[in-house]
Amino acid sequence: MVSNYDDRAKPVGITDVARAAQVSATTVSHALSGRGQVATATRERVRRVAEELGYSPNRLASALRSRRSNILGFVSDDIATTPFATRVVLGAQSVARERGQLLVVVNSNHDAEAEADQLAGLISAQVDAILYARMFHQAPVDLPEPLYSIPCVLIDATDAAGRVGSVVPDEVAIGEYATRTLIEAGHHDIAHTTVSRPGPGANGRVEGYERAMRDAGLRPRIVMGGDPPDARAGRIAVSRLLASSEPRPTALFCFNDAMAMGAYQEAGAAGLSVPHDLSIIGVDNFEPIAAGLLPGLTTIALPHFEMGAWAVNTLLDALEGGFTPASPPVVAIPGRLETRGSVCPPAIR
Repeated sequence: MVSNYDDRAKPVGITDVARAAQVSATTVSHALSGRGQVATATRERVRRVAEELGYSPNRLASALRSRRSNILGFVSDDIATTPFATRVVLGAQSVARERGQLLVVVNSNHDAEAEADQLAGLISAQVDAILYARMFHQAPVDLPEPLYSIPCVLIDATDAAGRVGSVVPDEVAIGEYATRTLIEAGHHDIAHTTVSRPGPGANGRVEGYERAMRDAGLRPRIVMGGDPPDARAGRIAVSRLLASSEPRPTALFCFNDAMAMGAYQEAGAAGLSVPHDLSIIGVDNFEPIAAGLLPGLTTIALPHFEMGAWAVNTLLDALEGGFTPASPPVVAIPGRLETRGSVCPPAIR
């Protein structure tokens, strides 16, 4: 027998949550949406009660009242399927949930036609704003025209037209931080192994490395390993260093963790011990590599989570403020040092 609609359990409403939490319906609305002045303890109690009761906000009714859907679109080229970069999505989701928003993630897999369809679908579904992300830090990019018709922020890229704000890693600060870490460990002969292809990541990290070396009165030594920046490139760079007539460096700052893994391999093949003969630091904190190597790789974690969180907060603040800045910002966020076992003071020669 098929049940009639009237026989079904009545959905939990906002008044039910208000009654159980002993607050007003307005307080419930503000607590769950992230708007209004609500004490932290009250907000947490309301959210806990709502979860216990199984309350789900009626987004359609909310949208009709506020003229907002409370839905954000997240469009990426490959970020949703890239293990270490999924933290961008996690950061965005964390803030979206905190502020009562739904985040819809789509991934184009570098297919321009698929991306155009995804953007059209999100815009026709009346999302409030779009986060447009790239898998790795890219030079200014030409944005699809539909992005200029809706509030938008870029992640890991900048707008060639200068019309849309963005958040990127602070590559210069990352290069400085990695190099200073080696200098503070007592190293004076530090080489930087990098890729041959220029780009914001490679260029910025070289600049930061050279700045830290000059500030310490040390001579920079940069070695290219080819492209892409993988383990093979790391092996090539270290083989070039070892074949050089110059003294072997006591430490390496590698462009990324994959190149650092290649540096481990080439150093081991040459009979060198990490870190006692050669200290190594990378960038990414890609855990399958960084935590899997022996010894574990000391590395600078890219601010993926922080970039996703910044992007959502910035979009929602702009939407709630009802304006767009005249000069869209390009915000650079520094990385975080993850210390493992690949750096120690240099051995006495």
